[in-house]
Amino acid sequence: MGHHIPKSVTSYGLVLLVGLAVAVGCDQSSTSSSSSPPRPTGARVYTTNFPLTEDPISERGNWINGKTVGLDWSNVATTPGLASGRESGGTGYDDSTALLTGVWGPHQTVTATVHSVNQVGGTVYEEVEIRLRSSLSAHSCTGYEVIFRALKSAESYVEIVRWNGPLGKFSYIARGKGVQVGITDGDVVKASIIGNVITVYINNVQLLQATDNTYSSGSPGMGFFLAGATGVNSDYGFKSFTASD
Repeated sequence: MGHHIPKSVTSYGLVLLVGLAVAVGCDQSSTSSSSSPPRPTGARVYTTNFPLTEDPISERGNWINGKTVGLDWSNVATTPGLASGRESGGTGYDDSTALLTGVWGPHQTVTATVHSVNQVGGTVYEEVEIRLRSSLSAHSCTGYEVIFRALKSAESYVEIVRWNGPLGKFSYIARGKGVQVGITDGDVVKASIIGNVITVYINNVQLLQATDNTYSSGSPGMGFFLAGATGVNSDYGFKSFTASD
């Protein structure tokens, strides 16, 4: 989101089979906080290890992107085993954004495995992002974003943010900071929304929770942000991604 600018699947056919399984309603359980409402049995699951080279990501029409649909944001691209952003690092809040297509129930969980190398910190901000109940249209992106700075140090942070539509319009909901919320290569990040409760985990340890009543529907997805550097988009991203409702 840019809040801190100084101011394995081996064939595409398997991914398609996953999409077909989604259509008939695969179940996938997940752990929710004891303070969250009970989570109903899931009806839809989408999972991918990003087996293709695509710019932007599509996986046979299962994704829409921030530039091609939203116009003001950036696209997500993939090479085998990695999804990463296409934001320039110098144009503000144009996060790379990709949302899953189709109808999703309101109770959503996203789990993703982190790719992170050459971590720098300081004035270089690299973020991996989970999206919940999100929507994209021309010049509008709404929903919830959970941000993890791709860094394992005292400068690390995790944030829950509400996107309000136009480029650069967002509201902070909750934030955690410090090495305990840092991430490194291979860590598993997760975020869920059950009712109005948003819960955030790293390696299945709950780290942050907040409530918000603004959005009751939308799609899960992912995003990436860069500031303070250029040409390093492939240093951070996701190796795998699973969404369920």
